Amino acid sequence: MKILVTGGSGFIGSNFIRYWLTNHPEDSIINLDKLTYAANTKNLFDVENNPNYRFVLGDILDEKIVDELMSQIDTVVHFAAESHVDRSIDDPSLFVKTNVLGTYTLLSSALKHQIKRFHHISTDEVFGSIPFGSDAQFNEVTPYDPSSPYSASKASADHFVRAFIKTYKFPATITNCSNNYGPYHHPEKLIPRSISNILDGKKIPVYGQGLNFRDWLHVEDHCRAIEVVLLKGKIGETYCVGGLKGGTANIDLVKMLLKVMGKDESWIEYVADRPAHDNYSVDWSKINRELGWEPKYDLESGLKATVEWYTNHQDWYKETKKEAEEFYIKLNKKN
Repeated sequence: MKILVTGGSGFIGSNFIRYWLTNHPEDSIINLDKLTYAANTKNLFDVENNPNYRFVLGDILDEKIVDELMSQIDTVVHFAAESHVDRSIDDPSLFVKTNVLGTYTLLSSALKHQIKRFHHISTDEVFGSIPFGSDAQFNEVTPYDPSSPYSASKASADHFVRAFIKTYKFPATITNCSNNYGPYHHPEKLIPRSISNILDGKKIPVYGQGLNFRDWLHVEDHCRAIEVVLLKGKIGETYCVGGLKGGTANIDLVKMLLKVMGKDESWIEYVADRPAHDNYSVDWSKINRELGWEPKYDLESGLKATVEWYTNHQDWYKETKKEAEEFYIKLNKKN
């Protein structure tokens, strides 16, 4: 395969590129990335000299660059997105441009160049929120009910992909994944922010009482899921990808992290809850049943591995953490 990866210098994209080049050395990858704050060229330092890898600095909204690259590949794996809920609340317009118009630009070019396969990475947040006390889970037929500008923009992108599938017989698949974690995760997000705070001698901020729950998916397991969908998935299908059997409350996650890091609960600092704070739990039985995928990491082993990575890569996160914390200070002043 000749693969165009969009947003490949970000968290999940960089992990996918490394995973794919390791496990499919005969394939080639072009990484198209705008290098926004959430991307980092150091995420792929170890593959920069791989003859089957090429980096292109560019925006998925740039039709000229997109067209040029589409003429050189046969498969697209589309990660590029603005993905931080708090930032979407602060400035929704950027999310509309990148997540909606950017996806449309890619779809139009891929159709023009008759790309053999287009895989779109989406999120479980498009489904809205599961009520407290419910044992319901999101699946492939759950109605869309986005709560934040971020999830609304991703829902719109999903609908465009499906519209291209139905209207043009476009060869696409979609995965709606739960919250990812693991190496190279930007420290604005809960798990890397919590780990880096502890390493820096600071408390972990927890929204509200920490009762909102999530499904957590280790990024390596997510890469394996994308792999199996690309190789065995059915064109036109959507697959939900999760890492747990049920949702884990944020406060329980933080307590687990503290235990892994040898700290007590005095390191928790409760802060005002954010707007549109949802609950997520994912039923991944379809991808398990039809394609044979299941996660390798349970939450405890995944957190231990992630803590170890951040402990050994403090120079990496310190470069980006300052900007993330400045954003939160700015957001708190607005609220």
